[in-house]
Amino acid sequence: MIAKHDTPSDTAGADRVLVCVAWPYANGPFHVGHVSGVYLPADIFARFGRARGADLLMVSGSDCHGAPITIRAEREGITPLEVIARYHAAFLHTFDRLGIAFDLFTQTYTENHYAVTQDIFLRLLERGYLYRDTMTGSYSETQGRFLPDRYVEGACPVCGYTRARGDQCDNCGTLLDPEQLIAPHSVLDGGPITFRETEHVFLDLAKLEPALRAWLDGADRSYWRPNTVAFTRNWLKQGLHGRAITRDLDWGVPVPLDDPAFRDKRIYVWFDAVIGYLSASKEWARDCGNPDAWARWWSQQEAPAARSYYFLGKDNIPFHTIIWPAMLLGYGGLNLPYDVPAAEFMNLEGEQMSTSRNWAVWLPDIEERYQPDALRYYLTAVAPETRDSNWSWADFVTRVNSELVATWGNLVNRVLSFTYRNFDGRVPEPAPLDAVDRALLAERDAAFARVTDLLAAVHPRDALRETMGLAAAANRYLDEKAPWKALKTDRAAAATALWVTIQVINALKTLTYPFVPFSAERLHALLGFPEGDEETGAYSGRAAAGRIAAPATARWAIEEVPAGQALRQPTPLFDKLDPALVEEELERLRAARVE
Repeated sequence: MIAKHDTPSDTAGADRVLVCVAWPYANGPFHVGHVSGVYLPADIFARFGRARGADLLMVSGSDCHGAPITIRAEREGITPLEVIARYHAAFLHTFDRLGIAFDLFTQTYTENHYAVTQDIFLRLLERGYLYRDTMTGSYSETQGRFLPDRYVEGACPVCGYTRARGDQCDNCGTLLDPEQLIAPHSVLDGGPITFRETEHVFLDLAKLEPALRAWLDGADRSYWRPNTVAFTRNWLKQGLHGRAITRDLDWGVPVPLDDPAFRDKRIYVWFDAVIGYLSASKEWARDCGNPDAWARWWSQQEAPAARSYYFLGKDNIPFHTIIWPAMLLGYGGLNLPYDVPAAEFMNLEGEQMSTSRNWAVWLPDIEERYQPDALRYYLTAVAPETRDSNWSWADFVTRVNSELVATWGNLVNRVLSFTYRNFDGRVPEPAPLDAVDRALLAERDAAFARVTDLLAAVHPRDALRETMGLAAAANRYLDEKAPWKALKTDRAAAATALWVTIQVINALKTLTYPFVPFSAERLHALLGFPEGDEETGAYSGRAAAGRIAAPATARWAIEEVPAGQALRQPTPLFDKLDPALVEEELERLRAARVE
């Protein structure tokens, strides 16, 4: 018999971990690229952390102040609040369906967020990191008003992409100002744009640059992903200069200045959105009845060793490695980002996804048709972790059937079903182990350590590959031992092979939990363990009941399933997919596409 093994001491312990997840604009539903690159990796990392006993908080929310919301509202003839209500609800449904579990998923349209944003604004102003200056604003001649940057489109001066926005080119990632665009025009009516002087408040990034460089150079950041390092270095090479944090808008956080000139201006969305991580943490603390609890992750004095991880797409990297850290440095006393695991982009059937052409796989469209664990598995297996990836319906069906169903699900079903039928529904008592038995258990221990290290380093795709490698090794062991044959001539040998495989399956239950939590909890029950009160599903609203706890299913340790433990009647964990689904889904895509 083998004893319980805890995870290695260098990766175990109740660390303080803050998981900050990019705030989606509440102007449309999620597609698979959003979830695969940002929200699912964050959930996998958080589930792993909770299972290890980390003091972990995961927050995000709907970004309510961006131009994408007001653009949609104007086009539909409704208010921004109606747009936000529709898509915030859609986000919550997707998170609940996929089991993406936030401690709090809130909104930027709250009194709390407004107060925290204005506090940071005033603190930066007091400390000399904000200044007033004029800038050139985008003015619509046909509408007679200034337009937000995202209301302006034109050709990118860097790569020539013809639909670059006034704040950024989605094709090459260059951050832009509207006057840099070639042939700029309004996205609302196509009318011409002229540029006029307007007064705004600026964040003095040049003044903050020495402290920012000292922070960036003051620690080994080799664990940052290559894209994070490249984007950050490229920004710093160009030198930092003041960046406007207000705009001529009537939608957003009011500018807290007692000056009529700023009465009709609002704080720019990029400034208030990153503050959302802090404001959400404070909202969570208040809702839990302990208003100061947010400091457990944010205060340099109270929690200097706390680590904050920011999950986002690569187009948001500079805002989280330069601008947000500069704001935090200017404010003082708050912890800066530890890691920024930014994702690349996901393509669809070999082409770039496009919301304007409706060339995307939308989560609300598929989340009811497929098991959540099947979606989670594939979205992790092809995640754009370090390079652009591709969603393919043929590959989805193939990998779910050949890997999730055949390799993992079939291993569980055939072992538990055979054991249930032939050993009175209980885990059999093993005989002394031979070299082959011990080799598989050693591989289990080694794989557990490798997956632990990969998840701690925020490499979920590679961790999933290692996990499935252990499942494949268990299948090879089972084929070699063939307990269904040994049962006829050597019942003790069959019992031993089944006992060994069940121990590996139990370890795999824990390893798969961050990736496919619904089936992991079902397997926990099938193995005869008592079911806890916790649920796998997301808590995506207000965390009035406190932080999410990891269920007993997921204690991050290798534990023995004792001989004699009663099993439950086995049932398959996963549904096999009909290959005909590929053409059905491709036809849906083609029919919905806008050319």
